[in-house]
Amino acid sequence: MPAVATQTRRDHGRARAGKAAPALDLMRAPFLGALLRHPRIRLALQLPMLALAAVLVLHGLFGPALAPKNLATVVTWVHYRGLLVLALLAVGNLFCMGCPLLLPRELIRKFVQPVRRLPRALRNKWLSIGLFVGVLFSYELFDLWSSPAWTAALILCYFASATLVDAFFERASFCKYLCPVGQFNFAASTLSPLEVKVRDHGVCGTCRTKDCIRGRRDPEQPARVTRRGCELDLYLPHKVGNLDCTFCLDCVHACPHDNVALATRVPGEELATDPLRSGIGRLSKRPDLSVLVVVFAFGALLNAFGMVSPVYAFQSWLAERMGTTSEAAVLGVLFTLGLVVEPLVLLGLAGSIALRLGRSERGLLQHTARFAFTLAPIGMGVWAAHYSFHFLTGLWTFVPVAQAAAADLGVAFLGKPDWGRGGLTDAWVQPIELGLLLLGLAGSVAVTVRMAREEFRSSPARGAAPWIALHVLMFVAAVWLLAQPMEMRGTFL
Repeated sequence: MPAVATQTRRDHGRARAGKAAPALDLMRAPFLGALLRHPRIRLALQLPMLALAAVLVLHGLFGPALAPKNLATVVTWVHYRGLLVLALLAVGNLFCMGCPLLLPRELIRKFVQPVRRLPRALRNKWLSIGLFVGVLFSYELFDLWSSPAWTAALILCYFASATLVDAFFERASFCKYLCPVGQFNFAASTLSPLEVKVRDHGVCGTCRTKDCIRGRRDPEQPARVTRRGCELDLYLPHKVGNLDCTFCLDCVHACPHDNVALATRVPGEELATDPLRSGIGRLSKRPDLSVLVVVFAFGALLNAFGMVSPVYAFQSWLAERMGTTSEAAVLGVLFTLGLVVEPLVLLGLAGSIALRLGRSERGLLQHTARFAFTLAPIGMGVWAAHYSFHFLTGLWTFVPVAQAAAADLGVAFLGKPDWGRGGLTDAWVQPIELGLLLLGLAGSVAVTVRMAREEFRSSPARGAAPWIALHVLMFVAAVWLLAQPMEMRGTFL
């Protein structure tokens, strides 16, 4: 394990000695701490999620073809996405923690242990960025929100991909390098209030076994791992933030010193600093992560744009100009404009103006790649506002769908479906949307100001101004988008 060897050869004296006591450590909380330390806690979350996935697939394939009456489309595109972003903002990466995709892998690994590493050329985010864009593109092209069968097929594709990749390659290769949902969660979790971190760096400095990454070994059979360590190559004493962390808590169960905390922290703080991070390196040296955050942020605007009425007029105009009736071709141009041309122009302008005003000697590409991380908070604000709109306005739409599905199976005790069930009214939802967007804007401004103090020591305010202007522009665009009449996809509303 080259990554492990590299980490263990480091001088642990560089780690901070003594305790840096977190404001709140959930591992020390009564009852909850014991629950989180239980070795089967992740399985307890994964099994219900696996059962739910099975229900969605079966109802998607064999249930009603009408999307608002099918659990696959209603739960996946209305409830799952809304709960996902709200959980990331309120707690952290809970959905990766309870991800059921890994259960088939765990079953296979009881019989076969892969020994291959994923090829080095693929140990980055480039392929997963392409898959992330591919999912967004397929969502629009195939109208996944309106097709229970296609939604079920997508879920099955996720299970098959995760199982196939991790059956051939060791460690959590699919999670770290390939999973599109995982990359979304990693980018979003930089704004989460909790982080898995070391409780006392002094204890790690004296630790000789490094079980948190190597795994705990059977004393009588050293080759046998009784508690696996971090499969995402995040050596805990040098881990910074939530990037690449699935909240699996394997490090908690492997650590023989009970020295791992699930601690509160300042959301977004990890974006503003650039230390050497275990399993990641320096953010300033990772253009793939910069591009991931850019796609994450501008993809939020593009995804919202795809659901408002002006997009149809624009697509019709574009098709006429192109002389084509191919939706794929029109969408291809739209995605190129929204995820390539627009970011290149706006980030290029912001970066070049900032370097001129701030009087920095850094190159444009290097500066822009670093400050691209300031887009994560506003991007998360847009995703959260958009998905919370669908989730909150369609809050109870799953109830009649579940009642109808139960009735089809001859189960009548759930009652007669009331297809008029909805959720909160616009009067409640719109202030929530605006609040989430304002939080995102405030986060981006705060990260930019802190980064500018390091980048532009002589005039940080002047250097930060162009990037803050870009954040405000994205905020205004998001407010305009969410003020447009939006399709209530997947529901009768």
